[in-house]
Amino acid sequence: MSERLGRSAGLIGLATLTSRVLGMVRNIAQAAFFATGQTADAFVVATRLPTLLRDLFAEGAMSAAFVPTFTRHLTLNGKPAAWRLGSHVINALLVVTGVIVLIGIAFAGPLARFYAEGYSDTPEKLALTTSLARINMPFLMLVSVAAACMGMLNALRRFFIPAASPALYNVAFILCLVILVPLLRHFGMDDAIALSAGMLIGGVAQIVAQWPALRREGYRHSWELDFRDPALREILILMAPGTIGAAAAQVNLLVNTWLATNVDHAASGLTYAFQLMYMPIGIIGVSLATAAIPNLARHAAEGAHDQMRTTLSWGIRLMLMLSVPATVGLMVLARPIVEMIYEHGRFTALDTTIVSESLLFYAPGILGYSIVKIASPSFYSLQDARTPLMVSVIAIVTNLVLNLSLFPLMSYRGLALGTAIAANLNAGLLLFLLSRRIGGVDARRLATSFVKILIASAIMAVAVYWTEAWLAGHLPVRLLRSITLARVLRVSLAIGAGVGTLALAAWAMRMEEFQRAVSQIGRRLRS
Repeated sequence: MSERLGRSAGLIGLATLTSRVLGMVRNIAQAAFFATGQTADAFVVATRLPTLLRDLFAEGAMSAAFVPTFTRHLTLNGKPAAWRLGSHVINALLVVTGVIVLIGIAFAGPLARFYAEGYSDTPEKLALTTSLARINMPFLMLVSVAAACMGMLNALRRFFIPAASPALYNVAFILCLVILVPLLRHFGMDDAIALSAGMLIGGVAQIVAQWPALRREGYRHSWELDFRDPALREILILMAPGTIGAAAAQVNLLVNTWLATNVDHAASGLTYAFQLMYMPIGIIGVSLATAAIPNLARHAAEGAHDQMRTTLSWGIRLMLMLSVPATVGLMVLARPIVEMIYEHGRFTALDTTIVSESLLFYAPGILGYSIVKIASPSFYSLQDARTPLMVSVIAIVTNLVLNLSLFPLMSYRGLALGTAIAANLNAGLLLFLLSRRIGGVDARRLATSFVKILIASAIMAVAVYWTEAWLAGHLPVRLLRSITLARVLRVSLAIGAGVGTLALAAWAMRMEEFQRAVSQIGRRLRS
C-alpha cells in the first residue's frame, strides 16, 4: 500500500511540478509586466470575486464531498451508476454556477466597493477592479466543471492528466500575457484585458485536457438532471457544512483583503508570496492527498479502519519528510528566491521586500495546509462533514482574531503570520479528532518522525544560510555579466548544499521516510 501510494503521489507530483513551474513562469511574466502596481492589485481583487465562489462550490466543499461519494458508488455499483452521478453533478454545477455568475456580473460594482474599500480613494483603480471582475466571473463555471472531471479521473486512479491540466491553464495565461500585452499597449488599449483573457482561456483549457481521458474510460455525458437522485442529494447534504465552512473562510479572506487594500502594493504582494508558498503544498500535499483519498474512501466504505490508519500514517509521514524542509528552506531563502524569480522588468527592490517578508511569515503554514489536504477528506470518506466544518470555523475565527490583532503591529506581515498559525491549528485539531474517530493515527511514530525531520531540517538551514551568504559576498557578478545568472547560481548552489546536508542527516538518523522516497525516485528515474 505504501509503495503504491508513493508511486501514485510521485506521478501526481511530477505533473503538479510541471504545472507549478509553468505557474511560476506565469507569475514571473505577470510581475514583469505589472509588478505590484495598480493593475496587479485590481486584478487580484477582481479575481478574488469568482474564486471566492469557486472555493464555495467547486474546488472546496464540492470536491471534498464529490470524490468520496463518486468513489463509493464506483466501488459498490460500477461505472454506469458512477457516470450517471457524474453527469448529474456537472449539470447541477452548470445551473447553480450559471445563476451565480449572472448575479455576480450584475452586482460587480457593489461587490468590488465592498471587497476593496481601500480602493475608494482611487476611482480609476476601483473602476478597473469592477470591469475585470465582470469579465472574470464566468471562470467560476469553467473551473467547476474542471474540478468535477478531475474528481472522476482521480476516483478511477487516473492521476497524471488531471494533475497536469493546470499546466494548460498556465500556458494559455502566459501566451495571453506575452502576445496580448504588447499588442494592446501598441494600440493604446487597456492591457489589463490580457490578464482576464488568460484566465478564461486557461479555464477552458483545463476542461479540454481532461475530457478525452474521461471518454476513454467510457464516460458519455448525459444532460439529465434530477435533484431527487439519492447520490446527488447525498453530495449536496455533505456539501452544506463544507459550504458554510468555506463561507466562513471567505469572511476571513474578505477582512484580509480589506486590510491589505489599505497598504499600497500589499494585495498583490501577498498574492505573489502566497503562490510561492503554495508551490510545495501543490507538489507535496495535494499530490499525496490526491493519491490517498480514493484509497481512504474505499477503506471507509469497507469499514477497514486499520487500513485507513496505515494509509494516513504513511501519507502524513511523507508529507512531514517533504514539507518541513521546504518550509525551512523558503524561510531561509525568502529574499534570494523572490529576487531571482520576480525582480525583472517593472518589479523593483521594494516589491521584492514586500513579497519576501510576506513569504517568510506565510511559510510556516505549509505543513498545516498539506496535512489538511488529506485529513479533511478523510472525514468526508467516513460521511462526517460536521467535524471538519467545526474545526474549520474554529481555525477561521482564530485566523480572524490573529489578523485583526497583528495587522496594526506588523502590517501585511501580520496577515501572513495569522494565516500560517491558523492553518497549523486546523491541521492539528483535524488529526486529533480523526485519531479518536478511527482508533489512532500512529501518533508516536508520527511524533518520532517529526522530531527527526525537524533536527535534519535545522542542520540543513545552517548549510543553506551560510552557503548563500558566502556566495553573495564572493560570487563574481562582473565575470558572469548577469545579475540574474548570479542570483540563479546563488540560490541553486544553496539549495544543493541544503539537499546534500539533509540527505546526510537523514541517513545518519536512519529516517525510513527519506530512504523510501529516495528509493522510489531512483526506480522511477531508472525506468
